[in-house]
Amino acid sequence: MSISIDQIKSLRERTGVSMSSCKSALEEANGDEEKAIDILRKKGESKAAERADRNAVNGVIAIAQKDGKAAMISLACETDFVAKSPDFIAKAQEMANRLLAEGETADFTKEISDLLISLGEKIEVKEKKLVSGTKLGTYVHMNNKIGVIVALSGGSDELCKDIAMHTAAMSPKNLAPEEISADLVAKEREIWADQLKNEGKPAEIVGKIMDGKEKKFREEFALLTQAFVKDPSKMVKDLLGDVKIEGFTRFEI
Repeated sequence: MSISIDQIKSLRERTGVSMSSCKSALEEANGDEEKAIDILRKKGESKAAERADRNAVNGVIAIAQKDGKAAMISLACETDFVAKSPDFIAKAQEMANRLLAEGETADFTKEISDLLISLGEKIEVKEKKLVSGTKLGTYVHMNNKIGVIVALSGGSDELCKDIAMHTAAMSPKNLAPEEISADLVAKEREIWADQLKNEGKPAEIVGKIMDGKEKKFREEFALLTQAFVKDPSKMVKDLLGDVKIEGFTRFEI
């Protein structure tokens, strides 16, 4: 079967093996990446291939921002020890800088391969995002585990920073209550129905209670209607005035 360059790059990022070896393994595995990793391991191509099936559950978030653009990268590793190392944090920042400069076409294959070899752990780019906007706010939490980019139609630098920090702390799922996933709401309504049944609530008021719970749920997980983390007496939308939130991206490890 035909193997795409994206498949080859993906396998190389996971294993650190040469492009030609990755292509051969994928062809032998009929495009199945997991089988290709097993093939590489059996051939003894690289010890990095042995790390490809490990879990990269730690890592750091890095953000770069300049001239109306911001780039964010989630660089994952296996251990907290590596995640806290200055060299690893610096490499994540370097990759975010490259993403900002080169755009979505930035290829981090070499960086991942070098890290695999030097650190002896599985390393991968979990997520990456490039954002453009009229006014951008960015925030990386002090532990480097949470990062946020928010795009606003205007406003002060302080407002942008406040919205970004709030988003990091409160983890909204969508911008507005009506945008919350219908599937997520349906799942919650099933739970509420069971709870109300167990509480013995009269059938004639269950529907009204459920609607109230849904309204509260939607508002608590929508950025605009969340209580502002620095002043819970206000909602986020109360801070904006004529400013619009055009979008937000939140990464967490």
